[in-house]
Amino acid sequence: MTAGETAAQGAGSTGVTWQIAARRGSAAVTGWPLVWLLAGYPVWWALGMGQFAYWLFAVPMFAELVRRHRAVGLRVPPWFWLWALFLVWTVMGLALVPLEMPGAVPDSGGYAGALLRVINYLVLTVVMLYVGNLTERELPVRLVAGSLAVLCLVTIAGGYLGMLAPRFEFTAPLEYLLPGALVSDPYMQTLIHPASAQVMDIFGYESARPKAPWEYTNIWGYMLSLLLVWLVVAWVVQGAGWARWGALFAAALSVAPIVYSLNRALWAGLALSLAFGAAQAVRRGRVVLVGTGAVAVVALLIALAASPLADVVRARADNPHSDDGRAATNAASVEAADLSPVVGWGTTREGLGSSDSIAIGPSAECPGCGQHVIGNAGQLWMTLIASGWVGTALFVAFFALVAWRYRAAVTVVGQAALLTVLLLFWYMFFYVALMSPLAVTMIAVALLWRVEEPRVVAGRTARTGGAL
Repeated sequence: MTAGETAAQGAGSTGVTWQIAARRGSAAVTGWPLVWLLAGYPVWWALGMGQFAYWLFAVPMFAELVRRHRAVGLRVPPWFWLWALFLVWTVMGLALVPLEMPGAVPDSGGYAGALLRVINYLVLTVVMLYVGNLTERELPVRLVAGSLAVLCLVTIAGGYLGMLAPRFEFTAPLEYLLPGALVSDPYMQTLIHPASAQVMDIFGYESARPKAPWEYTNIWGYMLSLLLVWLVVAWVVQGAGWARWGALFAAALSVAPIVYSLNRALWAGLALSLAFGAAQAVRRGRVVLVGTGAVAVVALLIALAASPLADVVRARADNPHSDDGRAATNAASVEAADLSPVVGWGTTREGLGSSDSIAIGPSAECPGCGQHVIGNAGQLWMTLIASGWVGTALFVAFFALVAWRYRAAVTVVGQAALLTVLLLFWYMFFYVALMSPLAVTMIAVALLWRVEEPRVVAGRTARTGGAL
């Protein structure tokens, strides 16, 4: 049996089976840091660790990579040199952090955010290499998919928490341990202070947009879009019995918080995911499945149109809210990259004025005035200002070439991982991928590499008659 067939067989287990197998074969499984990180994320969120949990679990992951490197050597995925160059570019950009950028508030950059971003990229590199270098026996694909499915259920539950208790928040244990000046920083508060929702004025009155257990509503939407893919893979497509029906029920329940999140990019992203799934099913000759799915989607849309949720969708369509601000900051990111095309400016900056006024600072007459963060409206725009055109090209090229290499993925896990990577190219225009969404994307890259690479190599060997 080839490595690809072994991985595909592991991916075919149900949501129940992966838990039973983990208990029976716990002595053989060394991938526990990843499982604990993903399935245990609500605990880390409640402790105030949030995205810093990736840092914590990256330590044993890195130790395992060092041990493996000394024993048998490390493997890297195809096109990894592009990602390595992007890391170099990110570090090089630190030299430009102290410089003043035209059109930006002086001293609005700072090393704190830049260093945090560099560390996050390095941590995610460790996660990708860790998942990719472990064998099926050490870290079964079913465990990875199942852990992501569990995290999906947590995200759906967090959506309802944000809807039903929008003011819910509490002081996390980590907040008691950090210096007061650090805890009081607004950005740090977002990272370490657990809260159920972002309460925003979009319709002329306060609206609760769920975000638990993530930092922002946009991150909540991005994560749910990615994790629903893995819920379907782990417990619907390859599931059976109560696991399959329970996952379908959970997916249906997610509609309400998805609508109340008011995330239009999320709504479109889900439509793109459905289109991708339908195309893959047609390619495999599953026409009946596509027809059944289409009927189910139509029925869901009819039920949505007849429910109060339709009013929320219409109200959101009539209130674009942040469109002008996003357009202005995105244009500023392009201008920043034009001014420093090679390495960018090392980090984001606050723009002078806003799309509504050149005045600095919001007021009762102009709540949209003030310094908007340039590069904060999407991963693409953040990478442009932080790493310039060259760094952005390296970032995009790595994921694009990985997706192209595995475009003919045939296993269910491979197709799910391919979709996860492809969704980056949609959401990068609207949402920042650091930290958790990019973590899931890097895990998907590693799974593509593990599951589909043997098939790619075998196919090339067959075409060349054994001469690579």
